[in-house]
Amino acid sequence: MNTRNLKLVITIMTIALFASCKSSEAENKNGTSQRRQGGQPSVEQLLKEMDANSDGKLSESEVKGPLKSDFSKIDTDDDGYITEAEIENAPKPERQGGGGQGRPQGRN
Repeated sequence: MNTRNLKLVITIMTIALFASCKSSEAENKNGTSQRRQGGQPSVEQLLKEMDANSDGKLSESEVKGPLKSDFSKIDTDDDGYITEAEIENAPKPERQGGGGQGRPQGRN
């Protein structure tokens, strides 16, 4: 491969990489992949993903995962629906599979 072709291939690869990064950045800004620290979805993301009838609240038939198993605990007013406020005030689920990774507490 001559030098000119090599430069062309490198330029094309650089442009493709740049476009890919910009696409991921735009996706994050639009909220389609937005997650809170720790990989947990935001309240808005939960509602967007699970609220099948778009009424702004989640019924037990709409939820899954930890929300489903703890539905009665999270539905504090016992109306059969989980609202945005109830999700925000709900106890946070335990982290799973930590396996002792990370920095030990109490040490610098």
